[in-house]
Amino acid sequence: MLVVACANDVESRGQPNAGGPVDLATNLDVPWGIAFLPDGSALIAERDSGAVKHMTAPGVVNPVGSIAGVAARGEGGLLGLATAGPAVFAYFTAGQDNRVVRMRFDGATLSEPSPILTGIPAASIHDGGRIAFGPDGKLYVATGESGNPQLAQDRLSLGGKILRVNPDGSIPSDNPDPASPVWSFGHRNIQGLAWDSAGRLWATEYGANRLDELNLIRPGGNYGWPMAEGRADTPGLTDPVIQWSVDEASPSGLAYFGGSLWVAGLRGQRLIQIPVGADGSLGDPAPLFVGQYGRLRTVVAAPDGALWFTTSNRDGRGSPRDGDDRILQFRP
Repeated sequence: MLVVACANDVESRGQPNAGGPVDLATNLDVPWGIAFLPDGSALIAERDSGAVKHMTAPGVVNPVGSIAGVAARGEGGLLGLATAGPAVFAYFTAGQDNRVVRMRFDGATLSEPSPILTGIPAASIHDGGRIAFGPDGKLYVATGESGNPQLAQDRLSLGGKILRVNPDGSIPSDNPDPASPVWSFGHRNIQGLAWDSAGRLWATEYGANRLDELNLIRPGGNYGWPMAEGRADTPGLTDPVIQWSVDEASPSGLAYFGGSLWVAGLRGQRLIQIPVGADGSLGDPAPLFVGQYGRLRTVVAAPDGALWFTTSNRDGRGSPRDGDDRILQFRP
């Protein structure tokens, strides 16, 4: 059930201003992961090329390395990025699996990657790929079921899950199963993770043919795939908090900024704002920039007090426009 925040809560956060987004970087090759460094600059992962680029100022983007072993195919390739001080973490599709690696960045180049989590099922579809550090300092890893729906319910498989590990890849003792990295299961394909100001974890999930989802993640929760797509009201399964038709969303990136969740839509070609109340209640989703920039892949809250979002029109499913793919800055 969608609970609407009270009017005062929504109004106090303000509405997007009249100034539209501006380009920060253009002519990128399917920018997928964005991670900020301590100095406020950003690393950018390009899915198909396997390259990592460093943006030090608007329009100033330099390559700092390509990650060895990336096997880009279909939806796979170099996907999520995360940082913890000088350490850089990447999720990518290799020859036989999806994996998470750790590197160091010295300001000019990346070190050789060291695997910390391997054996995540890989295919040309449903590779998941978002990684992010939570408020608890743990690394959360969103995976897909690689086109094999039954893996989502298989607790021994790393596919169709949200995984939670320590920065060295070891399993935290307070995971639902202290012998397993699985934090939640029953997911089809997750590409968005974000925590609100109260520390609640939210995730965006692609549906199959009918309904996309925004889920509030609880440790050990079963989110229903493949028994359910969207709300099922079935004992033992956790229903989404919001669901959309697949043609209006296909939600990829997710960020929390200024009291709202922000969803980047691929097929829906829009940025969606969802106000979040102090108690976790959600306001009505508001679509922004519908069709203006094409497919939107990633959205992040930047340290400069703005939202950044990326287009994904060169991913094989979009129609590239002049300057694509790009990173845009928006100040709600």
